Amino acid sequence: MIEEKRAPRPRAQNIILENREKLSVSGVLDVESFNDECVVADTELGILVIKGMDLRINKLDIDSSELGIEGDIISLGYSDREGTRNRGGGFLARIFR
Repeated sequence: MIEEKRAPRPRAQNIILENREKLSVSGVLDVESFNDECVVADTELGILVIKGMDLRINKLDIDSSELGIEGDIISLGYSDREGTRNRGGGFLARIFR
């Protein structure tokens, strides 16, 4: 039996924010949680937290690693995966302190 070897995916990400109302993110692995004020996405470069008001996910395609969000976007912030897993209390507990 011949085993297929998969080449590692390159760690790359693009973020495009248009008028603080429309956000496009590439390199998205998964969306961990979302509501109308916060979206937490696992990306190639770490955990990305998007905060705002009236947020809506209008595109989520894990196969192409793309995420689209519309609404009033207030902030974007990263957290390293290793840092979130090694500290007590969990990532979401630290976000909502």
